[in-house]
Formats: sequence, structure tokens, C-alpha cells
Amino acid sequence: MDFTRFMNKFNEIERQLSPTSALRLSFDNISPETEEPPDGNKRLWGVPVPPFVSDKVVSWIEEEFTEAPVFYNGNCVLKKVESVRMIDRYNTKNPTVGTLYLTATHLIFVEPESNKETWILHMHVASIEKLPLSTTGSPLLIRCKTFLSVTFVIPKDSECHDVYTSLLKLFQPVSINKLYCFNYQPAKDDYPKSAGWDFFKLEAEFKHLLVPNDNWTLCSMNEKYELCDTYPRQIYVPKEATTLMLISSSRFRSKGRLPALTYLHNNKASICRCSQPLSGFSARCLEDEQMLEAIRKTNTNTDYMYVVDTRPRINAMANRAAGKGYENEAFYENIKFHFLGIENIHVQRASLQKVLEACEQKSPTMSAFLNALESSGWLKHIRSILDTSSFIANAVDKGVSVVVHCSDGWDRTAQVCSLAQLMLNPYYRTIKGFQALIEKDWLAFGHKFSERCGHIQTDAKEVSPIFTQFLDCTWQLMSQRSEAFEFNERFLLILHDHVHSCQFGTFVGNCEKDRLDLKLAERTFSLWGFMANHLNEYINPLYKPNVDEAIKANLAPQCIKFWRGMYCRFESGIHPREPLGDLLLDSKEHTNSLEDHVQHLSKRIASFKSYISKSAKKLQDATSTNTTKVAKEVTSTPNEINDNKYNYDKKLSELSAADDDHPLKANNMSFANLSLSAEQSSTPQTLPDEIESVAIDWKPMRNVTACSCSTPFDQFSKKTHCWRCGDIFCERCIDKNVSLPGHDSGKPVPVCRGCFRQMQKQSP
Repeated sequence: MDFTRFMNKFNEIERQLSPTSALRLSFDNISPETEEPPDGNKRLWGVPVPPFVSDKVVSWIEEEFTEAPVFYNGNCVLKKVESVRMIDRYNTKNPTVGTLYLTATHLIFVEPESNKETWILHMHVASIEKLPLSTTGSPLLIRCKTFLSVTFVIPKDSECHDVYTSLLKLFQPVSINKLYCFNYQPAKDDYPKSAGWDFFKLEAEFKHLLVPNDNWTLCSMNEKYELCDTYPRQIYVPKEATTLMLISSSRFRSKGRLPALTYLHNNKASICRCSQPLSGFSARCLEDEQMLEAIRKTNTNTDYMYVVDTRPRINAMANRAAGKGYENEAFYENIKFHFLGIENIHVQRASLQKVLEACEQKSPTMSAFLNALESSGWLKHIRSILDTSSFIANAVDKGVSVVVHCSDGWDRTAQVCSLAQLMLNPYYRTIKGFQALIEKDWLAFGHKFSERCGHIQTDAKEVSPIFTQFLDCTWQLMSQRSEAFEFNERFLLILHDHVHSCQFGTFVGNCEKDRLDLKLAERTFSLWGFMANHLNEYINPLYKPNVDEAIKANLAPQCIKFWRGMYCRFESGIHPREPLGDLLLDSKEHTNSLEDHVQHLSKRIASFKSYISKSAKKLQDATSTNTTKVAKEVTSTPNEINDNKYNYDKKLSELSAADDDHPLKANNMSFANLSLSAEQSSTPQTLPDEIESVAIDWKPMRNVTACSCSTPFDQFSKKTHCWRCGDIFCERCIDKNVSLPGHDSGKPVPVCRGCFRQMQKQSP
């Protein structure tokens, strides 16, 4: 198939069609995952064609390309290239040779010998570079937003050019409606499309903070986003704030982002967020000054409050020349003003680029890497964000309210407000609470995810790792106080990767209004719904729910670490095969299984002891009666033989036949509700099944490199033990949860498909 000719003709036909039936630029909708069209007749090579694809295009494709497309793992392959070499910078002399598949959504490299697959989602691609032609082929360097950097050496330059030009069109769509989330369908119907979209409501989150109350109220002026189109519809403001104050303050603040409540502590101290005032060198707004005074009055602990400008002072003064700036303490009474020096998005973007260059050194030495990391300034920026967040958290903890802003109030403001709440409130350090924090301070209050993450073709200067820095700072806190967090490192990595993947609609758009206009809750799946099905993967085994109410960050330079699990996680030659948290969690689960099994066996032993004692007493009574009877018979018939064994067996059989408590008569055994009553004890034949249903020895993780389905394990794969056989499987092969007869609790536990089928056969 001439792929270049196909794409050129495809685009030509698209331009000829009317706008109402315009095609998507890529061919990603003609795939096996596409839903059946309403009429059920429009098909291409047996695959349902979406309704918006015209008959003209279908007819032309059938005429020009008689050869049916290739499918790999259910994905329509647009380009297949053999004998491609994938270069690992740690093993350049022995590159891996395999087949490269280009689909509408992924670039897939398959190694035939090891059966290992490398999947690169197009939306994860950050940059593509076609390197100069070499003697072995044409190299294609791909850098990803997940910090994967891989080079494919394609034998023919023409094939490399085809893959290169195709990826340029596919990895960054022109329109937001062409993102992956609008076509994504999960492989299994584990959860409906609506799952997760209703997990978090802004009103519920503020009720958790006991708002509204005597001092704070819900403002209804933004129901149609007329007050501020990048704020949520529900914003909470002081009760004293009048309509004139709200409107005037909104007009006086950049982008209309007036001061609004984001967190209320239990001591009445609050965190409010906004954008910079349009003050210039001398402008003022009396209503905005009254608004801040109303915020101060909501807290009766002190007679002042802090206004925190997260920018360096020189940046704020430069904005003054453009008619913006910062609050003048001469106009705003009872406030203490602080600059806290977090650099802007451009500095952060350049800093991350230097970090990646440090990680990609071909022959890294200790001094070279440390010098490159130091010159990047990345750890300095992380420390600066934590320092600002700590200042806010300490002030609120002492009962002083804080108003926070940067330039427009959606980057640095989101970082420090959410991190301060993470330090103050243990609820936000749980899985559900952390997700709620992101929903409130990042999604509802309008962080520009689509622009900062480069979801679509936009100004490259708008891209910046703001959310990545927030996750990095969270990881720093987790490293210092691991027992205070319910979630583990994998939880943060999943969040980071799916913010950029656009596989789910949760982080698509730049504000709440964008997401409603795009009808994402109806058209896409939610990341929260997906994560709810995998919560066991995100549990921190060291978590202690009763940890201190507030935690503090240690800002000593030696305590701010480089997060190699994020930025160097694809260097499998450096990392151990399993994260420490996975090993601890696995040991904890094995211990729970054994303790549950011991509890079951203890109850079984107790039930048998009870039965034996009852039977022994009855047997003793019967034996004494029998002895008296035999003595009489011997006296009357002295010639009769006295066989004690015969008499014992005879009486025992009679006792067994007449005894209502005998275990052989019981057939209503319930493993989940086993009691000491002998009437509920199971038959002796079921005891081996109970014992064999629980794996006493679990296979060590380090001895397993691949699942039984041939899926190789790497440092990202979650290895899960089957609680019945003790073997290790990948997530795909251990998707069943059942109750084991040998467990006293009767709780469903993970079992592999083989054990599940075997248990189904054994069930009556």
C-alpha cells in the first residue's frame, strides 16, 4: 500500500466535501473499535465506518486499495516496517531488531525473539526528529512527554520519511475534537462511560470544609460564566461582599479572576486565590480593597492577613509597566505583602529541558550528571514551590488568612494553594482526597491543561510542566513523610501519564466551561472511573491514617531529591525490577492471606474438638451401660465369648447412626460463616479442598520475568499473586476476585483465570 499516495488523496477528498461532513485528518475512526453505524450497511473491509465518513471516500478507498489493511492487536495498521532496530543508549552495540507498526493511535515496536512490545501513544509524543542518514539506515528520534526517549533505525529512508510525516500529523491534532479520548474504547466493558464523572462535585467538597457558613456564602453571579469564564460556576465569597464589590473586583483583576475561597481551615483561617490586579503604577479600585477587607474580617483570630505574590519581585514590577502589577500596601489596609519568587512558565520549561539533556547523556559520569542537574535549576524551582506552599500552610495553621496570586492565577497559584492544603489537611493525602484536590484547585479553577500539556497544535511557548512540578513536590513530601500518604508513587505516575495521554476526557480543555462546551462527560470516559477499578495498585503499605493533622516539608537542600522514578524511569538497566512499595504491599497481602487461613483452621479445629468431646462423653456413657449389660450376659451365659473390639465397633456404629451431631450428617456447611456448632461442620471430604484453596508459599517476585501469557514484566508492570496457587500474573490474567473456602473472612481475593475456572468446576 502506497501510504503517502493514500494520505494525499484522502486529504484531497476531505477538502472537497462540505463542512457538515468533514472528515478527520487521520484515519483513526475506521478501526475495529468503531461502533456499528445506525444503518449497519456502511462497511470497509468488513469494518464499520462512522456515519460522518461519506460514501465517496469509502468507494474511492475500495477502488484504489483492494488489499485489506493489516491489524495488530485489534488496531488497524497504517504502516508496517520490518527489520527496524531500536537503539538503547545503554546497549548501542547490540540493538534490538523487530517490526514497527504505525496505527492511528500508537506506534508499536515488537521484538519477535522476546515477544516484548513497546507501545508509544501518539499523544505522548513530545517531539520527532529525523536524524541524518547512516550506513545502517535512517534514524528516527522520538521523545515523549513520559520522558521516554527512543531511536528507531529504519532500513529505507523512504519508509522512515513516511513514518515521520505520518507521526507529525497524528501526534498533535489541530482541533481539540480530534483528540484520542473521543475515539477511545476500553478493551473490556469494566465500567460505563458515565463512571467517574459524578465522583466529585464542587459543592460537596466545600461542604466537607463546612462552607457555606456564617462568614462565607455561595455566589450565583457566575452561573453562566459572566463574572469570570475561567472560574467554576459556583464560587464562594465573603457574606459581606456586595454585587458591586464582586463585579468591580473582577474587572480590576487580570482575566476577571477575582478573589475567591479555595480552602477554609478548622481555625477559620482561609486560603483565597485570584490573579494580579490591573494596578499599573498608581491605579486603584476601592471595591477590590473592600473585597480583601471582607475576606480579612471572616477570620476573627487576627487583625491582619497575608497577600502572597508567588512571582519574583522583578517580574511583578515589569508587569506594572504593562498596566498590571501588585497590591499597594498604602491602599490595602491590614495586609502584609510578600513576594516569594517562583519563576514563570518559560523558565520552568527551559529548566525541564536541561534536566532531560542531563538524563540523556551518552556517557554519563557522576560529576557530569550532577553538574548538568545543578545547572538546570530544576531542584531549585521545586524547593521554591515547596517553600512558598510551606509559608502559606504555616500562616493558615497559625490562624492567619492568606490571599494568593501570581500573574493570571492558574499556574503558580494552583501549585502552592493545592500543596498548602496537602500539608494542612490529611483528607487530601488520601486517594479520594487528592483527586478531589485536583478537581477543585486545578480543574474547576481553570488550570490550562490543554495548553500547558500541548494537547493540540498551539503556541509552543504556552507549554510548561506546571502540573508535573506539582506531582514532583507531592513526591518530595511523600519521600519525607511516607506514612502520611495513602497513595504510592505509581499513583502519581499514572496521573502524570494520563494528563498527557488524552485517553480520558478528565484533563481535556483549559477550564470548566471548556469541558462543558465539549460535553466531555457524555462523549468520553473519566480517568477517575478507570482508577477506581485499580485502587489496589495505588495503596501505600506504610500509610497510617492517624498521622498528624498537619505535616511540614523539610526544605534543607540535601532533602530535595531528584525524582529518578519519573525522569529516568525507562532506564531499566539502573532500576531494580520491583519498587519497594510493591514488595511491601505483596508481603502484607501474603500475611493477610495466611492469617485469614489460620483463623479458618483454628475454627475448624475448635469445631472438631467440640464434636470429639461430645462424642467421647456419649461414648463413655454408652460404654459403661454396655459393660453392665455384658456383665449380666456373662453371668447368665458363661459360655458366650466376650469380644471387646466387636462390642466397641458395634456400639460406635449405633452411636454414629443415632447421633444428630455427627459430621457425616451435616451438608449445609458455610465457609464464610463457620461456627463452633457441630451441626454446621463440613464433611471430612471437603477439608483437603479448604486447605488446598489457599497458597501457603507465594512465588518470589524477582524470579519472574514474564507472565504465563508471555507478557514480559518491566519496572512499571504490577505483578500480582494468585491467592490460590501462589503464582505471579500480569493484570490482564488476574482480573477475577472470588472467595476462597480456606479463608475465614470470605472476602473476594485475586485469583488467576486457571484457578477461577477450576473453582467453577468444583462448585456444585
